[in-house]
Amino acid sequence: MATSIEHANAEAARRIQAAQPWLEDLVAARDAIPALRERRLLHAGPPVTWERMCGPMRGAVIGAAIYEGWAEAPEQAEAMASGGGIAFDPCHHHGAVGPMAGIISPSMPVFAVRNRAAGNTAYSTMNEGLGKVLRYGAYDASVLDRLRWMRDSLAPVLKAAIHRAGGFDLRVLIAQALQMGDECHNRNKAATSLFFRALAPHLLRAPLPGDRVAAAADFLNANDTFFLNLAMASCKSALDAAHGIPGSTVVTTMARNGTDFGIRISGLGGRWFTGPARVPKGLYFPGFGPEDANPDIGDSAITETAGLGGFAMAAAPAIVTFVGGTVDLARTSTLRMYEITLAENEAYRIPALDFRGTPTAIDLRKVVETGILPVINTGIAHRRPGIGQVGAGLTEPPEECFHAALAALVEEQAARR
Repeated sequence: MATSIEHANAEAARRIQAAQPWLEDLVAARDAIPALRERRLLHAGPPVTWERMCGPMRGAVIGAAIYEGWAEAPEQAEAMASGGGIAFDPCHHHGAVGPMAGIISPSMPVFAVRNRAAGNTAYSTMNEGLGKVLRYGAYDASVLDRLRWMRDSLAPVLKAAIHRAGGFDLRVLIAQALQMGDECHNRNKAATSLFFRALAPHLLRAPLPGDRVAAAADFLNANDTFFLNLAMASCKSALDAAHGIPGSTVVTTMARNGTDFGIRISGLGGRWFTGPARVPKGLYFPGFGPEDANPDIGDSAITETAGLGGFAMAAAPAIVTFVGGTVDLARTSTLRMYEITLAENEAYRIPALDFRGTPTAIDLRKVVETGILPVINTGIAHRRPGIGQVGAGLTEPPEECFHAALAALVEEQAARR
């Protein structure tokens, strides 16, 4: 059994490393994800019902229902959601990822990131920026107007530029960003700048009205987090290629819905192993504290699952001014992650560690054996919808997820004998 697991894990690690995430298109979600041709919303994290959804996710659902024209008022949207008028699925079930509440609705534009090595495609929405945004559960007129502008004006401009460029190699941009101080989860300043630089010549030459191009450029220039969603889709495309390998103990999903934290294992197919999502420990914006915080939420831990984010904090010492801790903590957090992973990424390297590759391919067995849990750096959402981000910090998955997954794997292996 050990030999077959090692072979399976070697293949999973190889597929993650071999991934070639390429931004190919920007399309309406309903055209990319067949399930969204119905009255359905995708959400972050493992499966969750309306009754168990946290405040920010409920707010995002209400906003999406109004945005799609399914409801005219919040009360009508809430009645529809609670009465079964809207179906819900995790983004992860459809090759997609979304930050924070992670809501993807049918008419939202999504980036299509194709893993050219394996042939699979992952999807993510465009990043709205900071402040009052749908992903934190806000749904007032300013939020919905911005989403409509992103759909009707920004998306066509970016789509034209992407097509004119023939797409963009996101692995190259991520690798460069790591060497410029990003970890591609909570810090994306370099990655966004690199993307904007690559995009700009094609924006300027696209046959589009100048005022729309200028508005798109202004939006990207003012949004340091824009690349986050692209990094997430890149990581998703790599990890989906490594999912479904019989016998593999590699973790291919870590995701939170604001109520539960869930993981999935390559060798255990679509099964989720969940535990209570924790409130991150970190720094709060003035006027807020731990009593305001929602438990951890979002699909953005896909970055850590692939070896970025908290696993690459040694590359981003400035991140500690945002999430708390010290530069030494950033470095030691990355070093600890090598103890629970199988490989060092050949493309994503950390200058401060002598260009050592980021810790890649989390091994379920090593997590249980060492007791070391994956480190995740994350934004902190207010527990009530509409208020938005109130801080940032560090968190870990609940330990029971890994123990339950290992027990299930042992049981499955025994059944095969």
